Amino acid sequence: MKRIPWIFLALALTLAACAPASTATPTIVPPTIEPSPTAVPPTIPPTLIPVALSGPQSGATMQWLDGSLLVYVAAGDFIMGTGASNAPQKTVTLDGYWIYQTDVTNKMYAQCVATGNCAPPAAELGAPVYTNADYGDYPVVGVTWDMAANYCQWIQGQLPSEAQWEKAARGPNGSVYPWGNEKPACDVVNMLGCLGHTSGVNDYPAGKSPYGLLDMEGNVFQWVNDYYSENYYDVMPLQNPPGPGSGDTRVIRGSSFESEDTQMYAGLRHFGANAYHSRDLSFRCVVPQPKMYAPFCQLSSYFPTGAVSNSTCQAPDAKVNGNYCAAGSGFTTIDIPPGATYEVQTQGYKCSEAVIDGQRRLTCSGPNNSSGEVTVCNPSCSGAPGSTGANPACDPGYTRDPDTGACLYQPVSAQPGVAGCPQGYNLMDRGSQKICAVGLNQNGQCPIGLYFDSSYGACVPPAGNADAPYGINDPALAANTYQGCAPGYSYDPNYQCCQANAGGAYPGCPLGFKFDSNQNTCTPSQIRLAGPGCVTVQLNIAKCSEPIDICSKITQEPLCLRNSYACQWNETTSTCSLKGK
Repeated sequence: MKRIPWIFLALALTLAACAPASTATPTIVPPTIEPSPTAVPPTIPPTLIPVALSGPQSGATMQWLDGSLLVYVAAGDFIMGTGASNAPQKTVTLDGYWIYQTDVTNKMYAQCVATGNCAPPAAELGAPVYTNADYGDYPVVGVTWDMAANYCQWIQGQLPSEAQWEKAARGPNGSVYPWGNEKPACDVVNMLGCLGHTSGVNDYPAGKSPYGLLDMEGNVFQWVNDYYSENYYDVMPLQNPPGPGSGDTRVIRGSSFESEDTQMYAGLRHFGANAYHSRDLSFRCVVPQPKMYAPFCQLSSYFPTGAVSNSTCQAPDAKVNGNYCAAGSGFTTIDIPPGATYEVQTQGYKCSEAVIDGQRRLTCSGPNNSSGEVTVCNPSCSGAPGSTGANPACDPGYTRDPDTGACLYQPVSAQPGVAGCPQGYNLMDRGSQKICAVGLNQNGQCPIGLYFDSSYGACVPPAGNADAPYGINDPALAANTYQGCAPGYSYDPNYQCCQANAGGAYPGCPLGFKFDSNQNTCTPSQIRLAGPGCVTVQLNIAKCSEPIDICSKITQEPLCLRNSYACQWNETTSTCSLKGK
């Protein structure tokens, strides 16, 4: 894979994650509140008639333990391989499985770090500043294969097999690209010549795969589970191929923001050593058979999507253009409209302006590996920004604590009251009985670990038990149904939920949301308003450092070429070196 020399690369936007008890990473709520056990007696009748479930269909989604969104890929055949020498075309059959819609993000990975089950990612040259909360929805990078595999094990899954990844990327009919057969363009994929840095995992919806997965090409490469073998396609079983039993390198799929348009084919295969990590290499997980885990005892509340309006007057269109390093110092550039005023809010930061190709641009500098703010205003604006006045919401089964803003798990009686079922629950007719069952939340999704079954008309676990006690007060049924908690959490039978262990953390804001510390809730991601007709733009100065050299220890040309996305072979000196060095 061709890559630009390091010295000429504009550094990627610094990324971020959320971790507990920190103003820089506020979205993970510390385990300081206990839910109140309910005294309502269990009321699920023992004589309910059986329910015929349709089961998850291809493209169905389900929230998972780390705030990710799983997508279901139904069992069946698909066309695998491009016809290349290392990827002859085959018809392969796979069982059904759930796979992450996006790469693992910084804030997802931060939850694993906070629970003590994951090591922090490595700092890469020009790469994500891992602890910046404004980039929590960017893919985590700086992770080795072992770190990625460990994370997937923590969420009770695994890295996808090469076959699972390719089916999810290309669909059953073997499309050339995830979005179809049309040539790559910057409106569908983040590749060379587009942004010049990584992007948020939700930023390219037009490039989604046939199953609705995002960034299966572009933005960042992705680890998969298999060892790499040049000729594996020739000998692999045609049903659920597991990959070779051993090898020296692991398969890497996809492409990155530094890849050319000729490298966007979804069937291309790459590989790297287990210990390799890079600023444009991430991963996603699969959960082949999700278990019925108990709900978390605490979650963050949220404003429903669309509930917050930007402003009652026209705020200026101000946005970060890019980041780069020069002479060991980091810089951020911001595009602002003509006539706008600006003010640097953070001590130690300086900005200068120029007009480049008709665009007014600020170039700002500050301490390396730090964050600052610049407020940009429309001086002709009048009136103040506002919102719809919507109240923060919680998922069904949770009640919002007015003092902390957190959502505490409080299951309800399955027996409908005089007014019917509580908000978020659906009234179900089970023959001679009517019961309350968990429905969709205010963002149109089921609570964590449940999918919406179209035949039943309510949210159920993928294992197929319509009477699972999620959100329903039945301690005995809960104890016999739930299959434990993720590592870092312990099941509390009194509250029927998973408590975070000491020093741990609960999931933060879902994808597409950021934590607002003023309102103690998650808000839809947007540029933060800072007054009448103003926006505040976050500056993130990269850590300018030398890249980690993984190539100089390679002494054989074939192995150097196998790592061609990072290394280059010098024929004159017979040495392997890092590209750009």
